Amino acid sequence: MITRPKIAYVLDPRFPGGTSSAVAAELECVSQTARVEVHAISTAMFPGQPVAPQLASVLRRLNIPLIWDAGEISGDAVILHNPSCLKFQETLDTTIIAKRLVVVAHENFLRPGGAEAFDVARCLDLIARCSVTLERSIAPISPWNRKTVEQWLLANPSYDVWSVLDWDWFNICAFDRHPPTAFPTDRRGRHSRAGFEKFPQRDVMDLCFPQTAKQNTILGADNFLGEPNTPTHWTLYPFGGVSLAHFFEQIDFFVYFTAATWRESFGRVLAEAVAAGKIAISDVDTAASFDGAVIGASPADVTAIVKGYLIDPDRYQDDVLAGQKKLEQFSSQAFRRSFDAFLMPQTEVST
Repeated sequence: MITRPKIAYVLDPRFPGGTSSAVAAELECVSQTARVEVHAISTAMFPGQPVAPQLASVLRRLNIPLIWDAGEISGDAVILHNPSCLKFQETLDTTIIAKRLVVVAHENFLRPGGAEAFDVARCLDLIARCSVTLERSIAPISPWNRKTVEQWLLANPSYDVWSVLDWDWFNICAFDRHPPTAFPTDRRGRHSRAGFEKFPQRDVMDLCFPQTAKQNTILGADNFLGEPNTPTHWTLYPFGGVSLAHFFEQIDFFVYFTAATWRESFGRVLAEAVAAGKIAISDVDTAASFDGAVIGASPADVTAIVKGYLIDPDRYQDDVLAGQKKLEQFSSQAFRRSFDAFLMPQTEVST
């Protein structure tokens, strides 16, 4: 008899931004076909912080309790999101029992240039020591993220007990779609949480958001607010200072680059921008995750790209609509197909 598999999620639910949004969307999807438990672990990474609101909201809606710091966690599959949250831990005080244990690598294992992004071995060792499972897997979330995982494993052959899933555990991008404007103007913007790694150095920001633009709107600009040398031609909002809908109303081009020493593992904000009806521009490696829906470029190319669309608004509309079509590969239906195929061996034997 085939029954609904039991899936146990393990995470620190206080992680802000795109990680919690991705997990929330995944819970919505997976709970339709599986019995879902959600286990919260109190890591030293987020002391005193509340549960991310997007996660709290979806758990209430699905009527799934949040189980804190359980002594034992079990399931047909146990899915641990974002192992980097364990980087300050000495121990992981639980026992994980599962047919399959999957660690979803929301953070890149390596930075641009090859330096380790966090103490990967420490985090994987903590997980391995507390788990009893037939199979341990790492799930990359994008092509760039996969590259960093595979390079780290190649350099650390003693961790070959960890396999790498052959499909990307991508962020579900189930955003409402909005039509592109018929008459774009040079209105540029970006949004992210306010971490320093999320922003490029000042000369890059000046290239992306110049005085010649009609408008430059930056949401998540906490690090710039109150600074005496912040350009007056930037409109700045703190993280969460305005709704995303209001932010997107103010722009036609979403321009997103990060610090040179850091790279997005997926770039969920770019998918949000495309769905909102905007042209999105980012670095080549991050843009590659979106199969052409996002333009890969250097900061020096941005103004020329914008000008090209301003003189050809029909191409602007065509490219936005084509980008939105490509987002279908990140839909909840696409995730369900991959997830169900991943679970198939378990569904035939679950009780």
